[in-house]
Amino acid sequence: QVQLVESGGGLVQAGGSLRLSCAASGRTFSTYSMGWFRQAPGKEREFVAFMNWRGDATNYDEHVKGRFTISRDNAKNTVYLQMNSLKPEDTAVYCCAAKFSDLGSIRPRDYAYWGQGTQVTVSS
Repeated sequence: QVQLVESGGGLVQAGGSLRLSCAASGRTFSTYSMGWFRQAPGKEREFVAFMNWRGDATNYDEHVKGRFTISRDNAKNTVYLQMNSLKPEDTAVYCCAAKFSDLGSIRPRDYAYWGQGTQVTVSS
């Protein structure tokens, strides 16, 4: 079992920044790859970013590329999502997820464990 707990969400003005954290417990964190997803009201869950277990491969959705950065600290069992130049359309609940393959994936069904999410609200 893997438990994931997100933090760092909040209310920010457009153009601002937030850093989300996802703390993991249970199975050894360094053995699984991590993703960030988001879900806005009335919309489907969508992929945001991915990092493999080694930390040497990443993938981003085109809407966040160049503004968001995923990183991980295996010593702290934590993955981060640095979000800069935030836009109102980034408003959503952000969730981290874990998968046990090194292959990147944008599909939620490929991830085995999920956190509860943290709300990010960007005002215009």
